[in-house]
Amino acid sequence: MEIQRESMDVDVLFVGAGPANLASAIRLGQLVLAHNEAIQSRKKDGEALDELMIMMVEKAPELGGHSLSGAVMDPIAIKELMPDYMQRDFPEDAPVVSDEVLLFSENRYRKAPFVPPTLRQHGYHIVSLNRVVKWMAGFCEDYAIEVMPGFPAAKLLIEDGGVVGVQTGDMGIGHDGEPRSNFEPGMVLKAKVTVLGEGPRGHLTKYLTREMKLDEGRNPQIYGTGIKEIWKLPKGRAFPGKVTHTAGFPLHRDQYGGTWIYHIDDEHVSIGMVVGLDWKDPYLDPHRLFTRFKQHPYMQELLGGGEIVRYGAKTIPEGGYYSMPRMAVDGCVIVGDSASLLNTPRLKGIHTAMKSGMLAAETIFQALISGDTSSATLGAYPRALDESWLGKELYKVRNFRQPFRKGKVSGMMWAALAQATGGRLPSGKLRISPDHTDRQTVAEFYDGQSPDVDPFSNDLKGDGLLDKLTDVYHSGAIHEENQPSHLQVATPELCGTICAREYGNPCQYFCPAGVYEIVDDESEGKKLQINFSNCVHCKTCDISDPYEVITWVTPEGGGGPDYTNM
Repeated sequence: MEIQRESMDVDVLFVGAGPANLASAIRLGQLVLAHNEAIQSRKKDGEALDELMIMMVEKAPELGGHSLSGAVMDPIAIKELMPDYMQRDFPEDAPVVSDEVLLFSENRYRKAPFVPPTLRQHGYHIVSLNRVVKWMAGFCEDYAIEVMPGFPAAKLLIEDGGVVGVQTGDMGIGHDGEPRSNFEPGMVLKAKVTVLGEGPRGHLTKYLTREMKLDEGRNPQIYGTGIKEIWKLPKGRAFPGKVTHTAGFPLHRDQYGGTWIYHIDDEHVSIGMVVGLDWKDPYLDPHRLFTRFKQHPYMQELLGGGEIVRYGAKTIPEGGYYSMPRMAVDGCVIVGDSASLLNTPRLKGIHTAMKSGMLAAETIFQALISGDTSSATLGAYPRALDESWLGKELYKVRNFRQPFRKGKVSGMMWAALAQATGGRLPSGKLRISPDHTDRQTVAEFYDGQSPDVDPFSNDLKGDGLLDKLTDVYHSGAIHEENQPSHLQVATPELCGTICAREYGNPCQYFCPAGVYEIVDDESEGKKLQINFSNCVHCKTCDISDPYEVITWVTPEGGGGPDYTNM
């Protein structure tokens, strides 16, 4: 059946309403407004950019609903975008007033004698990214930017080697792939410039990167999975503005990662863990590691008598400078986490995302003035990024993450050397491989003796040690169940056979939401069951599957987690 779709032409289309695209849209609006006022007052020659159509589509049903971060925010970019941001009711939870690093062993801890420069955050803002996004979106109306939540961009439109827009997702498709009675076809949105700010492992960015070889000559993208909970504690136990990072237990010496405790107010703390996805253990379970972190005596004393408020998980891009793809093609630019702009040693990506969006906006503005949105014109954006404080910040830590692929000890030695030399050593470009290639088989890692661990139960003892499904409940994740699964497995017959024998079905373990489950089927034997309604959109499966047969695509509009106040 041929589907008739509505079509709309816009000047600039932003895909994703995160901090990168919101900063970009606001900066573009500022430039257009200033340009038009200068022309009208005859302070400047040229033509006004009247009736410019700027649109932003977002898959979450409410703005900020899918936005998740630790989060301690460096204010450098927001100060550039809005110098008076604090007078505009910026939603700060608390200013950072103290930093510390704790070194955990299994049952003890000690305070590190100093805080590394990368983790010194005095004066930064402890925030909820969800609330920051909502606050930023409130300024879009000032610049006539149309923001459309609940509209996932399902397909990238490419014509004559350039991006010309997107197609939004269809609504009302049944699980059998056939239209239901409430079927509504997605729209075709044509744009002079499309800005991809989908966050880490964006599915349109992934498609564009593959189609146009944007990663040619670059290191592959590598990632970590972050897990976060918000806890309400008994009065007097939280200290607003206190920031604690921990190292050591429960991570092994060959695992890259770390944990945090951010004191939000006098009752609430944000706790979390990030673990790199380049692990060798096929049974490694980030959620179980996070649960073991909470089992530590220090955490038990902190959380005892408290109650969980929210849960969430997402991946973060850790590759850095040498993993940045080519960021401009005809009709399209890539910003924020989609472009691998996280500063990994600082564990900071909000300010880098905002700055990238602002730089992209300045290039897009010039492209609109000139009427040329080709890669030749839009290519000024990555050049401007390289020359800005953002490019210099990322270049200094360009080889930070790569040495950790050979173990934590090696990584820490090289990281210390890089810090001491301002990034000049190690010299050259250190190469890495995709995360999934580091995964070892059960035979290799366990000598064929699989551990007896249930990925869905929690046999650990202590306060606040929740199983995956209980945590998923606190993420607010919900999807219309009568729709095709947005987690597409190209060859599901692998799951009960080759993957079971070689890797022990690692998807059951690495997914922090209990989406993948191996069940017994009377006719087929063991087979994969996908509980896609649990999905929190973290993209770990799309990255970590050893056979690369899992693809994450957008579900029906409005589906996913609810990260209110996260």
